[in-house]
Amino acid sequence: MAKIAFILLCHKDPKAIIDQAERLTAVGDYMAIHFDARAKPEHFAQIKAALKDNPNVVFSRKRIKCGWGAWSLVQATIYAVEAAVDAFPRATHFYMLSGDCMAIKSAEYAHAFLDANDTDYIESFDYFESDWIKTGFKEERLIYRHFFNERTQKRLFYTSFNIQKKLGITREIPKDLQIQIGSQWWCLRRRTIEWILEFTRKRKDVMRFFKTTWIPDETFFQTLVRHLVPEKEIETRTLTFLMFSDYGMPVTFYNDHYDLLLSQDFLFARKISPEATQLKERLGNLYAAEDQVFQISNEGAGLFKFLTERGRIGRRFATRFWETEATLGRDRELLIVVCKKWHVAKRLVESIAHGTNIPVVEYIFNEEDTPLPDLGGIQRTLSKRHRHRRALMRMLFEYFEASRLIVCMDPGNFYLLEDFGSDRSGTRILEIECNYTDEFLIGHSKRIGLAGEQTSEDTLQRLLPTIRNEIAFEKDRLHDANFDSLFSIRESDSAQDNAGPLADFLGISQEKAQQIADTPYLFAD
Repeated sequence: MAKIAFILLCHKDPKAIIDQAERLTAVGDYMAIHFDARAKPEHFAQIKAALKDNPNVVFSRKRIKCGWGAWSLVQATIYAVEAAVDAFPRATHFYMLSGDCMAIKSAEYAHAFLDANDTDYIESFDYFESDWIKTGFKEERLIYRHFFNERTQKRLFYTSFNIQKKLGITREIPKDLQIQIGSQWWCLRRRTIEWILEFTRKRKDVMRFFKTTWIPDETFFQTLVRHLVPEKEIETRTLTFLMFSDYGMPVTFYNDHYDLLLSQDFLFARKISPEATQLKERLGNLYAAEDQVFQISNEGAGLFKFLTERGRIGRRFATRFWETEATLGRDRELLIVVCKKWHVAKRLVESIAHGTNIPVVEYIFNEEDTPLPDLGGIQRTLSKRHRHRRALMRMLFEYFEASRLIVCMDPGNFYLLEDFGSDRSGTRILEIECNYTDEFLIGHSKRIGLAGEQTSEDTLQRLLPTIRNEIAFEKDRLHDANFDSLFSIRESDSAQDNAGPLADFLGISQEKAQQIADTPYLFAD
């Protein structure tokens, strides 16, 4: 059975550290603590006194001052790992934690999870090929030597960097290493940890390299694990649930996040607010609980993204290069059907395709598996379609050898509507206004990843008003944009009433539009 040695790096809140150590070791697991040498000495004395009689707790043999982005964070981790390896020969796994982490599953569940697979859990993505680093230094982290702390010695940090850059003083990456990057919150098997420690003793060249690398806690263990362990034994993920805001700051969890946290496919979560006393108490009781059943829905990241993006219209301050690359063509006309109920729009455009000779493409920017011709690879992923949308649409016009084309879009893709609406080609938009039951909204939230099959009823009920408000907001935004050619049909109107806007949108006769508006079960769920 798995037995976990937790590697705890911490620097504050001695009571929380004591509580965490007692809670996690009460079920037979272990803990090795490195308490930052910058912290108050009386806090460290308080922790040592409280845990001195706990045989499952050990302290790193040496305490050092830790700084963000510096080698000291890796060195502190190594000191704690060495202490754990020596003190706990029965430990099968070593799990990195911070003082802000708490278990969101029971020990029983965690042990069974680790027993099920002989695997190391660590994010390790190719440093140069991945997009893990969004902004700032990338190659510069590695090829230049960083002797100073960027946060506390900013002037020296950038002066040193600029001198090296000006003089062309660079260094080579160790030739046998493929640098990886990822989160520092890992869970590794004992054999892997022992291999890493042996490697650190033998490869002084690699240790020198990482000691002057910037933010090495995101690359050191990630690179060594991938170097030492067969790929099939690595799961490229963390078992600690954490999210970041647009500004790179960790999202903090509060008392009302209990059900959300338990439903995520992770063993721990970071960061728990110090003020979330009720949440901490409930999670604290959870780790020792037995026979707990967890309904995993894993909607946390999608839900956070959805809720935080609301109201952020207008964040971009300049058009991206592909948005200005070319017009679709003055002699072409793009017809956009906008509807939140995707199945309704699909029924309508299918009927249009049968009644006219206008080619139709369904939710090209929303569904990965939308049927598309081979356009040289640009059509393969949603990200490529969004990135090169004008080129994609031109290629579709050319493929169909048509001057008119119909596509379906979700009203949430407003920036696409704005982009195509501003094109020199003719653009017409048909809005389909539908009625929305709670059942539809719940199904929609699951389709787009806001909720999962196991999301609790309470979470869904709290989510429904937000989704309804979002739909209303999207409708208002569409009408406030003052598009030149915006037409609307409504579920609440008769087919005869809807035929008029359809005829104007498609440029067809009233009779043919009436046939399309009479499509059987057009609005049925």
